[in-house]
Amino acid sequence: MDDDRPEMIRRAEAWIVQQRLRHLSRPVTYARGEHSVEVQAAVGRTEFEVDNGTGVLEKVESRDFLIRASDLVLDGTTVKPERGDRVREESDGVTYVYEVMAPGRFPEAHWSGRSRLTWRIHTKLVDTLEV
Repeated sequence: MDDDRPEMIRRAEAWIVQQRLRHLSRPVTYARGEHSVEVQAAVGRTEFEVDNGTGVLEKVESRDFLIRASDLVLDGTTVKPERGDRVREESDGVTYVYEVMAPGRFPEAHWSGRSRLTWRIHTKLVDTLEV
């Protein structure tokens, strides 16, 4: 008997991604250098605990953008998020500029889910611009 569970999980994750895009996301601009793309992103956060080297744990919070991997296309190529990329988010006449980064040795982005459909991208606010 074939085990259909992996395919069922993949379909369920794809459905969840679609629902998140439809009901919980907003447009943002993802940029690397001179190339950018407007994508839909759900917004979240991650709280990191980082050892500052003296045995004291510091808490650092990241603003996370959950973006469908197939939407991250820059200059015709699907890309993996990289440290230093920028995410621009507009709200109430202000553009918030976030840089892709994570504290310490944590990765700046990782997969959200087993099926590798969505990136969870960690960022830090680096600028605000009046629209």
